[in-house]
Amino acid sequence: MLAGFGVLALCLAGTPAHAEEDPGDDIDGHSRPDMHRLAGKPPLPRAHKDFSKYKFTPPGDKVVEQADANRLLFWTPDGRPDGYAQRRGNSVIYYNAQGAAIRVQRLSAEEMQDQ
Repeated sequence: MLAGFGVLALCLAGTPAHAEEDPGDDIDGHSRPDMHRLAGKPPLPRAHKDFSKYKFTPPGDKVVEQADANRLLFWTPDGRPDGYAQRRGNSVIYYNAQGAAIRVQRLSAEEMQDQ
């Protein structure tokens, strides 16, 4: 019994494994979209937000918008994170690189109407 198992194991180890084509890859002559291509250029439009009410920017920092999170990121000229600003209710709260709130900007009733 054990000898038969050993021969079977040797036979299986000697055969190279080949990946088989997935029959679902080619549907009506069209292949499915490649996930790497989709990640590089998503089919959905990017979110757009108006960040004009965010008044403070650390001097010399580069500003990067994160519209989907309703947030502005601040980066130092040498590429280190320097904090972020995020809208919370009727205020814009500015945080330093450690995540501590350093400034609060209250929005006026007129600024709230413009949403």
